Amino acid sequence: MKDILQQLEAQRATARLGGGQRRIDAQHAKGKLTARERIELLLDEDSFEEFDMFVAHRCTDFGMQAERPAGDGVVTGWGTVNGRMVYVFAQDFTVMGGSVSETHGKKICKIMDMAIQNGAPVIGLNDSGGARIQEGVASLAAYGDVFDRNIKASGVIPQISVIMGPCAGGAVYSPAMTDFIFMVKDSSYMFVTGPDVVKTVTNEVVTAEELGGAVTHTRKSSVADAAFENDVEALIEVRRLIDFLPLNNREKPPVRPFFDDPARVEPSLDSLIPDNPNSPYDMKELILKVADEGDFYEIQAEFAKNIITGFIRLEGQTVGVVANQPMVLAGCLDIDSSRKAARFVRFCDAFEIPILTLVDVPGFLPGTGQEYAGVIKHGAKLLYAYGEATVPKVTVITRKAYGGAYVVMASKHMGADFNYAWPTAEIAVMGSKGAVEILYRSELGDAEKTAARINEYEERFANPFVAAEKGFIDEVIMPQSTRKRVARAFAALRKKKIEIPWKKHDNIPL
Repeated sequence: MKDILQQLEAQRATARLGGGQRRIDAQHAKGKLTARERIELLLDEDSFEEFDMFVAHRCTDFGMQAERPAGDGVVTGWGTVNGRMVYVFAQDFTVMGGSVSETHGKKICKIMDMAIQNGAPVIGLNDSGGARIQEGVASLAAYGDVFDRNIKASGVIPQISVIMGPCAGGAVYSPAMTDFIFMVKDSSYMFVTGPDVVKTVTNEVVTAEELGGAVTHTRKSSVADAAFENDVEALIEVRRLIDFLPLNNREKPPVRPFFDDPARVEPSLDSLIPDNPNSPYDMKELILKVADEGDFYEIQAEFAKNIITGFIRLEGQTVGVVANQPMVLAGCLDIDSSRKAARFVRFCDAFEIPILTLVDVPGFLPGTGQEYAGVIKHGAKLLYAYGEATVPKVTVITRKAYGGAYVVMASKHMGADFNYAWPTAEIAVMGSKGAVEILYRSELGDAEKTAARINEYEERFANPFVAAEKGFIDEVIMPQSTRKRVARAFAALRKKKIEIPWKKHDNIPL
């Protein structure tokens, strides 16, 4: 018996070494952690339960039978994050570059099936050179099986991908279907085809960093939600994100202890809006002053900065925030901001996370570039996302809410439950100058008359009271009381239920 136990421990020790000490040292030399070190950092101490430690590939082509490392390049299992169950897989770059084989794919599918069955999030730590060429179509089939699980899990359990090395070809499509993608600066890449293929096919000379690095995907493509300095920081941020999310679509997000008075008054908000209606201000100041303990977890902070998305807590409960940012493009909606916000709203709705919308939007960004690229359809994505969302929705209009953008940003007409406005709110079809130029075109030559008409229009429409008269605004509130009013509104909506007509699925404008 003792010999058998020693043999088991020896086999485990060999499996834990992955591709061997030399390759582990090479991984460390690049500033990267190994798959097992990453899992250890991600999960609570001693909570990891591993599956399939001794699984090996079955390939016999190209002399592959001579090298059959235990685990086959991916470590899988489950553990806890702050006491809550999660499933995890971590690709091991020290074993054949983390390449995906038939058995590698089966290991990932196994824990994804268990995650769906048991209602817990899946976290994928991706560090893979792509398909294992020696296995041919069997490797591609493995990818297809993983993609199928991603689709089945979507909207059922949260899926988080962390890109911690080079991911190319099929390796990028699974993360692309997950809810959140994090990258590590300078050591992670995502591209469908690498720089060498790009050069061969299109004659473009581009580096891996320019083509698919963290800066590219967080600022330009919006493929990734955030990028961090190193493996440790990325994994700590994943732990923080998990704390805001429910385990699955049938459970509520966790309620955390809070030490912040829900009725807290913030007198400084009374002077947040500048006297000049064209002057910007930082909407993040309002978000931080509304949130419990000023804690805000921003999503896609580097992309489409004219809109802000992320999570806060109110009375210890998770709330998704969507807010126009007047500091960038005057807070206008455009293609990128519409896509960013629409995806975030749909995630919140899928997982029963209430949505707070803070509005200061002068309209959609004009120009041929926007029109040619389809701003109509992309803007409709956000409109559709808000309209179909059945979670509690509370809206606060701080300043401008003009035209179609007013309707899109969680207006009463899109099913928002509570719609508040500050006294500084301006709710109208358009700004006063533009309106006067259309309404009083014949008087435009007379500067005095035009100025008088603008003043007249502003007095009539540059306030929230016309909308309040029609019931489109439920209450005009003091800015300093925003936290109290919003917290009470969400508390009143905790039992909200909406019946929607049966449908196989919707057809959101893509």
